[in-house]
Amino acid sequence: MEEEQPDVFNIAAWRAVELGNQMAGEDDARDVWDIADGLLAGAIQYWLYSREPCGDPRCEDCAPLSTAEQRLAELLRLVRQFAEESDYYHTRNDSNAGRA
Repeated sequence: MEEEQPDVFNIAAWRAVELGNQMAGEDDARDVWDIADGLLAGAIQYWLYSREPCGDPRCEDCAPLSTAEQRLAELLRLVRQFAEESDYYHTRNDSNAGRA
């Protein structure tokens, strides 16, 4: 019987959240916004590194992300998608949330 392997996407996302929680829990004086911004900066760096074109100008795999502008557009598309899919995208405390 073959065991199902955990999804690497979900593992990576979970570990990023866990790291943020760990860092915040180590020192109450740490600003969670600074921790989150640092995690995001690191994630962006890793994402851009992982999408670096191979160097072959005719590479069909790299073509959609072969310029900095194309990579940024894809990164922004993914950021919007992941944000909108998040449980924290809309909160009851949003300034535009309806109140009855």
